Amino acid sequence: MKIVVLGSGSKGNSTLIDLGTKKILIDIGFSYKQIKEKLDKIKVDPKEIDILLITHDHTDHTYGLKVFLNKVKPLLYITKEIEDQLLPEPYEKSVYLTDEMMVEDILIKPIPTSHDAITSNGYLIEKDNESLVYITDTGYINQRYFTYLKDKTYYIIESNHDTEKLIKGPYPEYLQRRILSDKGHMSNVLCAGYLSRLIGPNTKKVVLAHLSEENNTKELALNTNMEILKENNVEFSNIVCASQSELTEV
Repeated sequence: MKIVVLGSGSKGNSTLIDLGTKKILIDIGFSYKQIKEKLDKIKVDPKEIDILLITHDHTDHTYGLKVFLNKVKPLLYITKEIEDQLLPEPYEKSVYLTDEMMVEDILIKPIPTSHDAITSNGYLIEKDNESLVYITDTGYINQRYFTYLKDKTYYIIESNHDTEKLIKGPYPEYLQRRILSDKGHMSNVLCAGYLSRLIGPNTKKVVLAHLSEENNTKELALNTNMEILKENNVEFSNIVCASQSELTEV
């Protein structure tokens, strides 16, 4: 399993998962031109993408959807509600999300998240003995899904903001409340708390994603997560931060 975060943040999100037999893109928050330029850097043609997964309907996750579908024609994994909202008519290769889906020997399992969107999901992707948990844009992770999320190979997980920095920052109060709510975004502390319960012996790498440019820094996110993991007696150090503008290889 090869994973490359093409970009992560409020200005656009997309992640490539190369499983050998299939290439999957999670979200398409950039223009087709931008996606092509990013994929060119790792020598992948956009038309090699077999499957496009959509997490939710917000523009920073769906900006390039229509053009990408027209040019590439991938299988589109999406909810009917988001398809109705974003596309003028049903897409011929849509696959509506169910509890678990198999593509040959690849498991794709949506993980419902809590965000102010029409519908919102993270994903668990498994093939052979490797697995990826991808969860961003959520106010919390429901513990009912921990059974599926524990001890996976890779985690791409939201560590959006430092709460003190957010409260003391320039955002108006209504926006602060939205971010801090159960349908907002996870803080560094909340992310670290979940990672303390999820990381296991088989975990190889964690990527902190969707960092706020105004209310967080890579240093704050990394230090907070590492400190809390240590406090919870979790010995794990292979943690990096995804970038808005640069590729992050997992």
